[in-house]
Amino acid sequence: MNVPLLLNQFLDRAVALYGDKKAIFSEDRAFTYSELNERVNRLADGLRKLGAAKGDRIAYLAPNSVEMLEGFYGVFQVGAVMVPLNIRLKPDDYLFILNHSESKVLFVDQDLYHLIQPIKNDLETVEQIIVHYKDDSLDETGYDEWLLQHSPDTFKREELEEEDVCSLLYTSGTTGNPKGVMLTHRNNYLHALTTMHHLRVSDEDVLLHVLPMFHVNGWGSPFYYTANGASQVCLRKTTPEVIFKALEKHKVSIMHMAPTVLNSLLQYYEKNVPSIEQQVRVVIAGSAPPPAFVTRVEKELGWEFIQVYGMTESSPLSTISTVRSHLKHLPLSEQYRMKAKAGISMIGCQVKVVNDYGEEVAHDGKEIGEVITRSNGVMKGYWKNEEATMETIRNGWLHTGDMATVDPYGNIDIVDRKKDVIISGGENISSIEVEGVLYDHPAVLEAAVIAVPHEKWGETPHAYIVLRENEQVSEADLIAFSREKLAHFKAITGVTFVKELPKTASGKIQKVHLRNEYWESKGKEGRFVN
Repeated sequence: MNVPLLLNQFLDRAVALYGDKKAIFSEDRAFTYSELNERVNRLADGLRKLGAAKGDRIAYLAPNSVEMLEGFYGVFQVGAVMVPLNIRLKPDDYLFILNHSESKVLFVDQDLYHLIQPIKNDLETVEQIIVHYKDDSLDETGYDEWLLQHSPDTFKREELEEEDVCSLLYTSGTTGNPKGVMLTHRNNYLHALTTMHHLRVSDEDVLLHVLPMFHVNGWGSPFYYTANGASQVCLRKTTPEVIFKALEKHKVSIMHMAPTVLNSLLQYYEKNVPSIEQQVRVVIAGSAPPPAFVTRVEKELGWEFIQVYGMTESSPLSTISTVRSHLKHLPLSEQYRMKAKAGISMIGCQVKVVNDYGEEVAHDGKEIGEVITRSNGVMKGYWKNEEATMETIRNGWLHTGDMATVDPYGNIDIVDRKKDVIISGGENISSIEVEGVLYDHPAVLEAAVIAVPHEKWGETPHAYIVLRENEQVSEADLIAFSREKLAHFKAITGVTFVKELPKTASGKIQKVHLRNEYWESKGKEGRFVN
């Protein structure tokens, strides 16, 4: 028997087994899975009446909310393709993505509508804009009123195959226009089965949606938590205070977030010491955290730290940092270091680190190569960009562009993006390793390291530092600190103190902006630094 792997089956299961469970919490509202399903049916009915058909692209510009969550399943019921938009882009970016994807309908949150207004008249294919949480100031269709006009009854779904595209996610596009990643129902379904196993998801879980659902580490959560009948808490805005209040109120057991967000929670905890009685798992992705984070999370907060690794093009997750049972005899400090790494392949994924000749690097924690992967989660390709698809998927392997080492236990450790590796005097330096050392300094709140030119060594590490409140430290002190902790060629040679670091919507530090800022500060002259 061959039953197509379709994502709506996850909500069907939740309705059948957990229909009466209050499971979706969005601000001051709560919905059972049956009520969520009725809203999904209304959405699908409304989309069909707007003319949405199989293969049409439906775009969402929204924070984490019940409207965003139900969008996944409503869009899939008509056989359409979900196009979630990053909420931190500029109007011109939305213009490119909406026109490039040929989106037919756009759902947008009231608080984000100002990003669409400047480019509204230049949209080539969008036929209808519908606004979540609309107030009287906008002359657009309001979502709540529109939804109630449509039927909550069982919807006659479009017939689909598992290889049909279900989502089109646009990468950040730091070098040129973003690329649209085509993921199929099969990609996301099998990824969900793998991930729910490794993260130990169950119907007893309460997920707090911290990462935006458009982000790779937030992307799969509407699938595998729904499939298990877990409760889900949606926050349109996230601050440390709001997150901790939600943890207490809803007894949250699991969250996905970036290291920078986790850092802000640690700072809040230091000053407020909220009382969290339940066990909590934090799933970290986006960039490698310093081992000091792991120690603090597990010792101070008493939470379980889980590092994962992946990318949009692989649905997204491919590895996990869980310490395997036969290695739990290792000293705790070594286990914490292990947990800060990308870890080992998830079930159904093959992940290797290879050199320029395609040979696996030595498992010595030193030799650096590129991470490549193959799995059922790897994308169908880039939308309308066959050349980029062929460049990324070669000989059956997805080339990630991430550089890593492999330790003697087989754990993969991401050292940098290819473009972020610092080559000083012919030696490769991981900016992530240098950042990890800087985080050990008591005055440092956040650190980001980039390569800057040097007339003798070619490149050397330069640090951008955010200091903790009421703390002071000099550039010379930080340079000396890094030289004490690292081989001298890896030590930073300069520091720029800033009030904040540029970040993506998910909290990932944008080093491309730091590099641009550095060159702007140097001007045209003074190309080399000492």
